[in-house]
Amino acid sequence: MKEAIVLLNMGGPNNLAEVETFLTNMFNDPAIIRTKSSLMRRFIAGVITLSRAEKSQEIYRQIGGKSPIVDLTKSLVQKLAVALNDSVMVDFVMRYTPPMAEEVVLKLKSAGVQKVYLIPLYPQYSSTTTQSSIDDFEMVSRKIGWFPIIVEIKHFFTNHTYNSALLSLIKECLNTNNADEFDLIFSAHGLPQKIVDDGDPYQRHVSAHVELLKNLLIEEGIHFKGIYLAYQSKVGPMKWLEPSLESALRGLENKKVIIVPIAFTIDNSETDFELSIEYAEIAHELGYNDYRVCRCPNDHPLFVETLKALYEKMR
Repeated sequence: MKEAIVLLNMGGPNNLAEVETFLTNMFNDPAIIRTKSSLMRRFIAGVITLSRAEKSQEIYRQIGGKSPIVDLTKSLVQKLAVALNDSVMVDFVMRYTPPMAEEVVLKLKSAGVQKVYLIPLYPQYSSTTTQSSIDDFEMVSRKIGWFPIIVEIKHFFTNHTYNSALLSLIKECLNTNNADEFDLIFSAHGLPQKIVDDGDPYQRHVSAHVELLKNLLIEEGIHFKGIYLAYQSKVGPMKWLEPSLESALRGLENKKVIIVPIAFTIDNSETDFELSIEYAEIAHELGYNDYRVCRCPNDHPLFVETLKALYEKMR
């Protein structure tokens, strides 16, 4: 039986012209804009896209004219294929920008793939990310009349190898400095409070992940001045998960901090611009004399090993 591993992620513009496509697709996702009326959703998506397109283009212009997420994911796919000795096809699907589900599903169908292992690149589960990506892949597969056996994983934040990768990146960011000079903030992508109140487990997963990493840091003999959890990327007037990253930064007396983007596995505009540029400016205004942002796992050898182990466990 011919098999394929498909990594799922949200995607990002491959060029400035794709920014509008990215915003339109994202805000037309029923998992993001939760209105019963598809007509109302399209209207809301249109208004948001119109209001944010120019500003978003400027954001991507400042980080090289595109999101880094696609190129980094390609590198991850290539390294995972090598780690598996090309014994199984490895591909990826982006939710809101190319390569999207239909393109990849048609490719897998043409290749005669009969079994697919879906691995969403979100460490913690949320209906807005993990489930949206899985549902999209399965819906497109049904639409074209392709019915492979599909095996999926919902989260992997408890995976020891994955957390070893995060510890390695924290150590790399710390460099030769003493941890007790720094505060550590785990920054997770925010979510409207209503979605959590409706039963989405994302906040619980993120909080559990932070506690797990705290214990691992202690086991490694790495003792930060303080360790905190905050949320970034709020959009709109509704109540989102708290505390916000800005309020967390304002609340610290110590002016040396390391930010760990705990909810992302691949660097994107939220890490390369929001954390590394926008919040860096806020930190400077608040008097921070050392503000650092850890890289995401990207194609780190331990992340490749994590994905290999997840696939082997799913078989």
